[in-house]
Amino acid sequence: MSNRSNKPSELAQSWITNAELWTSAVRDGDIESRRLVTDQAMVNAVLAQHPRRVLDLGCGEGWLVRALASHGVDCVGVDGSPGLIEAARSLGGGRFHVCTYSELVDDARKIGHDFDVVSVNFAILHEDVAGLLRALRPLLAPRGRMVMQTVHPWLVSGPYLDGWRNEDFRDFPGTWQSMPWYFRTLGSWVALFRDCGYSIIELTEPRHPSTELPLSLLVVVE
Repeated sequence: MSNRSNKPSELAQSWITNAELWTSAVRDGDIESRRLVTDQAMVNAVLAQHPRRVLDLGCGEGWLVRALASHGVDCVGVDGSPGLIEAARSLGGGRFHVCTYSELVDDARKIGHDFDVVSVNFAILHEDVAGLLRALRPLLAPRGRMVMQTVHPWLVSGPYLDGWRNEDFRDFPGTWQSMPWYFRTLGSWVALFRDCGYSIIELTEPRHPSTELPLSLLVVVE
């Protein structure tokens, strides 16, 4: 079993190793929840803030940047995986930078400031993220907001307790490196934002159109 202290590095490495497979999965529409609900829910939530400039944190292969750019939004995407940033740049839509979360904590303003929205789509997966959330606050323009979408806690099997879980991608085609990720209860998410100086403006639960089960947790904070 992996040592807990190795989880952050294993998480980061999984996105480097899986970059090509992830790019294909997103662009081929292999993930039903994203195809049916969560992608559009995220786009709608960001556009509802009427942003001119957006920072997409953990942008992956760039789908959200491209979607927002099609609505005239000026976007910057950052990700710690060079392969994902290369894929994002190949289709354009905004400016993309390889930047790890630890690098953002050290000097967040190097990627810009005065963003109307910081978007975070299924991209806060570490245990220790308070420093990152605090570092992002100064990047927001006056009245700027963060829009975050994450896994709905109701969907995750196991005890309803904060802790590391593992994604093995068994339902995806190809051979993937498994990914550790940190699960938070709803109460822990609320406390995390509060402790980092944010106020929750809106909290919604996008649902599957047929089953009516919640597929994600979508939070707007300022």
